[in-house]
Amino acid sequence: MKNKPQATGRNAGHTACIPPNYSRLIARVLGLQARDLPTLLTQTGLSVDQLMQDDTLLTSTQQMQILQNALRMTDDELFGLRIGQCLTPTTHGAMGFLASSSPNLLIALKAFETYLPTRADFSHLELKRSEYYWECYCYFDMALDADVHRVISEAYASILFQCAEFIIGRPVEGARTCFSFAEPDYSTRYAEFLPGDIEFLSPELILKIPAFLCDIPNAAANNENYSLALRQCQSMLQKLPLKTNNWTHRLQKLMLSQPPGVLSEEEAAAMMFISKRTLARRLDLEGRSFRSIRDEILSQQASSYLLNSTMSVDAIAAILSYHDSSNFRRAFKRWFQLTPDQYRKQAIRQS
Repeated sequence: MKNKPQATGRNAGHTACIPPNYSRLIARVLGLQARDLPTLLTQTGLSVDQLMQDDTLLTSTQQMQILQNALRMTDDELFGLRIGQCLTPTTHGAMGFLASSSPNLLIALKAFETYLPTRADFSHLELKRSEYYWECYCYFDMALDADVHRVISEAYASILFQCAEFIIGRPVEGARTCFSFAEPDYSTRYAEFLPGDIEFLSPELILKIPAFLCDIPNAAANNENYSLALRQCQSMLQKLPLKTNNWTHRLQKLMLSQPPGVLSEEEAAAMMFISKRTLARRLDLEGRSFRSIRDEILSQQASSYLLNSTMSVDAIAAILSYHDSSNFRRAFKRWFQLTPDQYRKQAIRQS
């Protein structure tokens, strides 16, 4: 993963939002005993009792220190891949619940894209559509040690491909993983953990999934669970403290605090006390745009209304502030490659 501009304000690396189950899983992968846990927590300021409490939250700085400590405690070159293999959707709380109950893989990937900061605020994802793939670009928002960078890159690749396999019900054929680090000595072992082709020295960490796979209905989709998890994720995102450099999260929170679709780019910039041009430039540095963030939120809200209500498409369009329902239908087709009516009928057939 290539590092994006990192947080420079006084809260950079100090916002506690990472649950302790990731660190406890690291301890299990290492095969640690209770007596070894203080070593894993060296220089974090955390006690073993805090690690074992579910209501403890870690900062990204503490989480990175635990990973560095873990790497000093093992000589297993496959450590990152093994961690990723253990991180099933259920380990990611409401975000994982949202992804696993999504109607299809594309919507699941959009869930990770929008709500990853609620679980790991040191990183973010960006989805892009190419001719043949949906491409997931993965970024770190803080400087990382090279070995930690490699381990998390491997773990992220494993996590997302596991999620994809769960949703489509089969291996992700035709996938490509582009790592941003040099090829390691153990690269021949990647095939045991990751599908498809592997590349190295990419400008970014990019996970490529054939586009046609992203439209396959999720056999485990559950409309009620999806709606519940979506509300939980939206609430968690709104409660996240702002980072001084993360304009994407600021804008998401601002949009979620307003009626759907009413906030213009000019109004958002004014509420942040900057110009529209400055907002666009700062979002661009994070690989985002006002429209892409607005589309993420509106598409998830539209999906929730279609799946969990009997409202007409025209009514949903009005709720989402589309004055012309034909504009909403065009936008929906762009988001999901289906019309709203087709999307709802597909969900009914699956239930």
